[in-house]
Parts: sequence; structure tokens; C-alpha cells
Amino acid sequence: MSEILEKKRLNDLVWSYHFYAPQIAKKRKAGQFIILQAHDNGERIPLTISDASESEGWIEIIFQVVGKSTERLRDMNVGDKVSSLVGPLGKPTHIENYGKCICIGGGVGIAPLFPIVQALKFANNEITTIIGARNSSMLILEDKMRNISDNLYIITDDGSYGERGFVSDMLLKLFQNGETFDYAMVIGPPIMMKTTSSITMKFGIPTWVSLNPVMIDGTGMCGGCRININGTAYFACVDGPEFNANGIDWDILIYRLNNYNCQSHRKDHECNLSL
Repeated sequence: MSEILEKKRLNDLVWSYHFYAPQIAKKRKAGQFIILQAHDNGERIPLTISDASESEGWIEIIFQVVGKSTERLRDMNVGDKVSSLVGPLGKPTHIENYGKCICIGGGVGIAPLFPIVQALKFANNEITTIIGARNSSMLILEDKMRNISDNLYIITDDGSYGERGFVSDMLLKLFQNGETFDYAMVIGPPIMMKTTSSITMKFGIPTWVSLNPVMIDGTGMCGGCRININGTAYFACVDGPEFNANGIDWDILIYRLNNYNCQSHRKDHECNLSL
């Protein structure tokens, strides 16, 4: 059982917890996740490891409150212990010296982006980071991103902080100003990843996305995170969570995710569960 060492509220819906997990802190790599079960009768939740300290033995998990399980996790306090915490799981991000990297995060997707930017910077890449949120109050990890990025751009939907618009708008602006990049990592809501990766690929940039938003049980057994890439089926939790954006069938992925959302909030007969 892993103890909560630190609890911090990042905004109205997003929380940061430090868990005592020395073995995971020692072995984890950028891009990997854990499976957490807050209570004995709770569901198992896959969450990306956003940071860790091998010397102090903790890992950081950042999560957004979206349902009963994350509400119960939010209500726990420093000193409490979760029933189980297993990891690190998933394939690590492939890190090398690519040259100029563009890293783009939207909403709570900024959390899993951070360890990847951190690892790319450690590999002596030049990092340009774009982070975006619906408004200023929803933006997270600005200071941490600024400390490890050569260039940081902030954008909000309503213009309450940074520039107004979407992360894809800022990306296009950089290209219009003559910027070029050798590698792209995009993490956020699926529709944001679809739109943004289509732009980077149009400019010939090898682009990777993290499909952690579609994971459910994290073992490949439920089939909920099944994705289609160039006609072949993969599972985000065991084959990923990161994939080359080229060839992902975003429409099927988003359609299935919307059906799960519908099933969570409405009666079954009101949802079209044909896929």
C-alpha cells in the first residue's frame, strides 16, 4: 500500500499527489504509467507518472476529477494509503537527440507531456513547447515547463492568459514565421491531437501522440483502448501508450470514446454503441 506524501490542488478539477513508491521511482521512464486502486472496492485507474524522485522515493501523479473513482481519490489526504499502486507500465518514450523538438500539450495532457520534455531536454534537444487550456485557471505546470523549455508559448481558448485560440493556431503561427522542427510530441484531448498532428505531419515532421486518454484497465484485457492504425488493431495500454500519429484512425477512436462518455452519463438506450 502506497502512502500519499503530498497533496496539491492545481485548479478546480486537477490535483497533484506524491506517492511513496521507491521501486517505481527507480525504474520509471518518460511515457510510462501506473495502475492505481484507491480503495479495495474501487476501480483500477491508469495514470501517467508525471514526475519522480529516485532519491526520495516518490512518484507524482496528476489527475482530473471526472467521476466517482477520481472523486474518492481526491477526498484522500496526506498519510492515507491507496489499496494498490502498480507500475511502471507501458512502453517508454523513445528518447534520442533529434535536434529541434516541438512539444504540445492541451489541458491535463500537459502532465504526461512534462516527463517527455524533461527527458528530451536531458538528451540535449532544443525544446519549443506549446501548452494550452480553456482559460487561465485551468492551465497547469507553466513554471515547470518554462524551466526545461528553450521556448514556451501559452494559449487559452478565451484569451484570459497568453494568446487567444488553440494550440494548433500557435503551431501554425510558428510555421508561418519560418520555424522548422525535427520531432513532435502531442498530448491532449483526442480531437486536439488529431487536429494538431495533422498540421505537423503536413510539414513533414515525425509526430508522436500519447493515447492515454482512451485507456481503461491498463492491461489489454478489456479492449476499450483498441485503436486502428493503417488497418491494424493495437491496444494503447500494452502496445503504447505512444504511437506514431501517421495512420491513426482518429474518427473511430473519438467515436468510441464518445460512446463511453455517453454510457457514463446517460441511459444505455439513449446511446448508440454500434462500434
